[in-house]
Amino acid sequence: MELGDDTVPDETTLLNFCHLLEDHNLIRKIFEDVNAYLGEKGLLLSGGSIVDATIIHAPSSTINKDKKRDPVRLDQYIVRLEALAEHRMSFGR
Repeated sequence: MELGDDTVPDETTLLNFCHLLEDHNLIRKIFEDVNAYLGEKGLLLSGGSIVDATIIHAPSSTINKDKKRDPVRLDQYIVRLEALAEHRMSFGR
């Protein structure tokens, strides 16, 4: 895949692929095959976590000019956090 030359699969396509791997218990098999290949090269792969480093637009502060909490901005921030949490839960299925 070449950046700019090839189309990148959308989120739904990637999620469907992940679910397909899960449904057929292929994740462990792929991990074992990759680990065996790397082992032949003298490398070791162990379990880990993927950390989402998505950058989102967010207000710089929920405090307004009067140095008090701005309920509108705070509500917008909470909605964004809830949406991000829902996205993460749906990705992990």
